[in-house]
Amino acid sequence: MNLEIFNFSISPWEILIRGSLIFWFLFLIFRFLLRRNMGSIEVGDILFIVIVADAAQNAMSGDGKNIADGMLLVSTLVFWNLLLDYLSFRFIFFRKFAVSPPLILVKDGILQWRNMRREFITKDELLARIREEGFQEISLVKEMRLESNGDISVVKSDKANQ
Repeated sequence: MNLEIFNFSISPWEILIRGSLIFWFLFLIFRFLLRRNMGSIEVGDILFIVIVADAAQNAMSGDGKNIADGMLLVSTLVFWNLLLDYLSFRFIFFRKFAVSPPLILVKDGILQWRNMRREFITKDELLARIREEGFQEISLVKEMRLESNGDISVVKSDKANQ
């Protein structure tokens, strides 16, 4: 058995630094630019993820060709992900940085156009979601939010309960 595959082909420190930098770069992209896509994945989203994964892999691994390089790189990414989850759970101030706050899309039956534009959500998309919830018209919606995980939640107005 050839044990060369378990030796590092590049410096372990370089792998740690590359993995950490790419992790945080991708985190910032997904946190601040792509929140809407997290709740529903479409073909374009899958293509984007595949391309990002390939580009990130090349940037992270450099010329890494051995199992040890890959295992250290994956361990680095897992470490940052677990640390991020722990810090978000433990510290409110960190959670505010790491997790997008809910965004109001409809307030008392009125579309919040600025927020919709910010997330590239069309009126037709909102109306479809309202119909999925069983509402006939937007005036029956007290509040509609884009949640931090990408889901859209709808709260009935008092008029809808009558």
